[in-house]
Amino acid sequence: MMEHAFRLGIDAGGTFTDFVIANRASGDVKLFKALSTPSDPTKAIENGLKQIADSLGTTPSAIVSDCDLCINGTTVGLNALITHRGGKTGLICTAGHEDSIEIRNGHKEDGYRYDPEYPAATMLVPRYLRRGVRERVLSDGSVRTPMQEEDVRQACRLFLEEKVETVAISFVWSVLNPGHERRAAEIVREMMPEAILTVGSELYPQIREYTRTSTAVTNAYLAPVMRRYVTAVDRYFRDLGAKQPVRYFQSNGGLAVGQVMTDRSVYAINSGPASAPQAGLYVGAPFGKENVITVDMGGTSFDITLTRNGQTNLNKNVDFLRYRVGVPMIQVETLGAGGGSIGWIDSLGLLQVGPQSAGSEPGPACYGRGGTDPTTSDANLVLGYLNPEGLLGGKLPLDVAKARGAIARIAGPLGISIEQAAYGMFTIVNSGMVNGIRRVSVERGYDPRDFVLVGAGGATAAHITALAREMGIDTIILPKLASGLCAFGQIISDVKYNYMATAPLRLDNEGACEKIDTLFGEIEAQGVRHLETDGFASERIAIKRSLEMRYVGQVHECTVDIDNFRIDETTIDKVKDAFHARHEELYTYCERHNPVEVVNIESTLYGLIEKPKPPRLEGTGSLDLALKGSRPAIFQASGEATSTPVYDGSKLGVGVSVTGPAIIEEVTTTIVIEPGWTATLHESGSYLLTRKD
Repeated sequence: MMEHAFRLGIDAGGTFTDFVIANRASGDVKLFKALSTPSDPTKAIENGLKQIADSLGTTPSAIVSDCDLCINGTTVGLNALITHRGGKTGLICTAGHEDSIEIRNGHKEDGYRYDPEYPAATMLVPRYLRRGVRERVLSDGSVRTPMQEEDVRQACRLFLEEKVETVAISFVWSVLNPGHERRAAEIVREMMPEAILTVGSELYPQIREYTRTSTAVTNAYLAPVMRRYVTAVDRYFRDLGAKQPVRYFQSNGGLAVGQVMTDRSVYAINSGPASAPQAGLYVGAPFGKENVITVDMGGTSFDITLTRNGQTNLNKNVDFLRYRVGVPMIQVETLGAGGGSIGWIDSLGLLQVGPQSAGSEPGPACYGRGGTDPTTSDANLVLGYLNPEGLLGGKLPLDVAKARGAIARIAGPLGISIEQAAYGMFTIVNSGMVNGIRRVSVERGYDPRDFVLVGAGGATAAHITALAREMGIDTIILPKLASGLCAFGQIISDVKYNYMATAPLRLDNEGACEKIDTLFGEIEAQGVRHLETDGFASERIAIKRSLEMRYVGQVHECTVDIDNFRIDETTIDKVKDAFHARHEELYTYCERHNPVEVVNIESTLYGLIEKPKPPRLEGTGSLDLALKGSRPAIFQASGEATSTPVYDGSKLGVGVSVTGPAIIEEVTTTIVIEPGWTATLHESGSYLLTRKD
């Protein structure tokens, strides 16, 4: 018998906080939602746990104490970066490099490169808090200029005077000789014992000084916010009787304990949507699908991830919200398109939707919480897609009159009917989402028709057949848990840590094999110790290796995955062959006659967690039994309505098919099936939607 009965996943979004609780033995999974409370995230957790307790006839304390894992995905770090509400940060760097984060390698974001009026990015560390230290390490790791310790002490005195709460340290070539950074860190800890400290060569030990410094600064900036959040959540669950520490979801697609999320706060930036690919693969597995595009439309944003052959792309060295971040993150395309996205008329008199959002406070006009702006949810209600009696099984009533009043604010100036304006908003927000899907597929060399579309998020199901139609995709998988799919992805994910090292050397150099093999051994030993301390036995630890490589003379490198084997003279050709193959895959050619060099290495260590039993639907149902009635719904730009059957998803049996136009109402989502589509309920708990030719 399992020691603990449940596993709990919590995904805090901009509008709703999702809760998924799984019975580990039976596979039964339940989904709950509570309005997010940005001012006090633990309040939303409290509200959600109360719903779970009421449903199970027990108490929040009993639930938490009977969970083997309580997992939390959060937008706290992301929101702090968006709103520039991080901690007051100081930077200690090599003298003469105080402005590297502002010069940004002379780079301006794509699309604005030749725009002289594009404003500079807001600096996370103001100029007067960037303090240079006289020191210099050369590219061979030798010390040219010893570090002047008094410079560090002067910086600390200024930081104390200015009430700096978090400090980043990043010196040139510290990845080859971290001695100066380590000594500077000792001085900061001595003089500023309360400050949070980020050391660049420890957080991101990779070549490229600007990327390393920017990553360290971003981490330091977010650390106080994440510390406060983690401290509050950990205390809340301890007080409820949690037997295990809370796990937090990282942007690299794995779990971590709270201390790691404080020390490596930069990994919290995309915490929520990073679990979507894992969940997408999980729901696609019963159908034999490994090419998956997962789309998640919530209240404020639309997130897109692509997984090909079971592997999800990772981003490294990217500009995220205009800040260079080097650490690996699940590649997520995020748009300002959600149920709360606001419709407006621009200076040319054209209808636009988003990226502004009504969020959860005050929310869409139809929520009746004081919102007056027309939103996507208001449009969907006017179009007949949403149940006028309310969402969440009637727990969130909807006001049709207020929705129509909000839409009328744009319909009048445009000289069209309210229904036409609503369909116009629906079409425009879909167009933006289609463009986002193209960016992760077509623009990266993938044909979207080779993929299935997996729906996540509470608002996605109302739009997903329209999105698939526009992309030429003819298969959709839409789980009953769609509105909480990211929370579900958390409870089936493993603990995951990335360890890196710099190894700038040519593979044909003497001793190259031994050095690379030694470095892999060192960083992997560090990771294994970390996971063993976390309670994982050796048989529950897995390791994946990769190298960043290039031809000698190239400027940019590419990441090459390799198997775990001893790297020596007899196996080095396997490494070279893997690089040539990857280079040809990326750029259509390789140069086997040219020498190859390694720039960085990375090992990803997994603490493998036992997965809950897969959910399986039982019981029967029929189309006639599930039919609730019909209501007018609009599927065309003219605004003309069609009488559309509405079905209760809880009364549909396995194998039952619904042909569009139709609407299926689940407790936490509404599925709009356009004409030409058919939805069939599968025993795994997902609807398989297919389109006729």
